[in-house]
Order: sequence, then C-alpha cells, then structure tokens
Amino acid sequence: MKHLTDKIFLIGGMGAGKTTVGVKLAHILHYKFYDIDKEIEKATGVDIPWIFEIEGEEGFRKREQKILRKLANKSQIVLATGGGTILDIDNRHLLINNGLVIYLKTTVEHQLRRLTHDKRRPLLQVENRDEVLSKIMSEREPLYSSMADIIIETGDRSITSVLNNIMKVAFEVQD
Repeated sequence: MKHLTDKIFLIGGMGAGKTTVGVKLAHILHYKFYDIDKEIEKATGVDIPWIFEIEGEEGFRKREQKILRKLANKSQIVLATGGGTILDIDNRHLLINNGLVIYLKTTVEHQLRRLTHDKRRPLLQVENRDEVLSKIMSEREPLYSSMADIIIETGDRSITSVLNNIMKVAFEVQD
C-alpha cells in the first residue's frame, strides 16, 4: 500500500462526490484543490459542453491529458479527476505513479439522483440516462477499482463521514 503523499487524486464516476469531497479534503490537509474540468475550462476559456460539441470527446480527452500532466507535477494538491480521465492508459499510469489514488465509489442509482438536474454532462444529455450511465460505469468500474490505493464508498453517507473515512484509511496507510 502506498504512503500518504503530497498528491491525492480522486477518481470515480460522475456524481460520486469528487469535487465536494476534494474541496473539503484539501482544506483539512492545507493543500490546494483542483478540479480537472474547471482547469480545462480556465485554460480554454470555454465550457466542457462546448468543447464536446466542437471537438468531440477525443478533443476533450487530449485537453484533459495536457492539464493532467501539468497538475501531476504540482505538490500538496488534491485533484478531482473527470469520470473518464482513467480511460487513457497514460493517464492511469500518471495517476498511479505520482500520488495516492482514492476511488470514490457509488451506485448508478446514487449518481442518477445527484445528477438529476445537471445539464453540464455531455455524455448524459440523452433520454435514457440510466442505461447510458450503467453502460459507462460497467466499462469504467474495473479501471477505477484496479488502480485505486483506497476505495471509499460514498452512497448515502454524509460528507463528514466520507472525509473521516478517508483520513482514517489514508493515515493508516502511512504506518
């Protein structure tokens, strides 16, 4: 098991709580928080749906990888990755080799509940969101699980409970 490092990468599906947990975790650790989607938007000056519409998912993934490489060189960070960041093998290696990877795991049902009114997810702008999300998660879940140093169930848990769980497990890892 890897030791707690100065880089913590949060992975997981859409609506798993990566940004919410990441902001609070960074505050607790006195680290800087980054959300990869926000960093892409800052770098491009446009929002994610626009990038998907104009450049497609492939163009978005190239931009994502460029930002990930830049952020992976920083110290004392908590990074909320995108749900699909782990699809690229180079991204997976970058995360695994540069920090502590925490998989925030939740069910498709919880994701759907959290994403009900979210219009900023290009892959979910469809009628059959539950089927699409189930398919996405069935493809991605094995990748999340295989690369995680720590797996934390989020589900119906409070943010405080999730953070306490992360801190307990992350510091146990150090021993």
